[in-house]
Amino acid sequence: MLNLFARETVSRVTDPIGAWLVRLGLTPNAVTVAGTVGTSAAALWFFPRGELFVGTVIVTLCTFFDLIDGAMARAIGGGTPFGAVLDATCDRIADGAVFAAIVWWAFAVENDRSAAVAALVCLVSAQVISYVKARAEATGLTADGGLVERAERLIVALVGTGLHGLGVPYAAPIALWLLAALAVITVVQRIIAVHRSAR
Repeated sequence: MLNLFARETVSRVTDPIGAWLVRLGLTPNAVTVAGTVGTSAAALWFFPRGELFVGTVIVTLCTFFDLIDGAMARAIGGGTPFGAVLDATCDRIADGAVFAAIVWWAFAVENDRSAAVAALVCLVSAQVISYVKARAEATGLTADGGLVERAERLIVALVGTGLHGLGVPYAAPIALWLLAALAVITVVQRIIAVHRSAR
């Protein structure tokens, strides 16, 4: 959902970094895997321990790898089919780790079943949103767009956990329930998009 202007602005920053990393001999696939490992490890280590702010900062830094690998791919003239599949797979792993860690925090640290339920809805719907698009494209249909794609999901979730970690009351539960509602709406939007494409 992030508009074209935002993507172009980010590219102005990430493209030189991507080109520099390519000159160092790194590959987009290596950066993709490194970002996924970092994101997953940070989320699963810090969030279940109740260290939300530190975890949010490190997870946020690691998710920037997902921008850098795309810039690197552009620097070498475009990505490969394997790289595209690897990137999508790693995105699902990272998303799963982040929301699973938030569920763990809600249950084990906060003892907040309501927030845990919201995080579970976010976890499942995030996977479904991506699956609908992938399955549609595999059958020659389209299912683009929606209120909360991956970037928006991470922004809402991490703003909530970061603020909660700084002591803002109910920041994480509010963010999670907001995201859960928007994610369910996005699933419906994508199903409708597939239906229209099929017609």
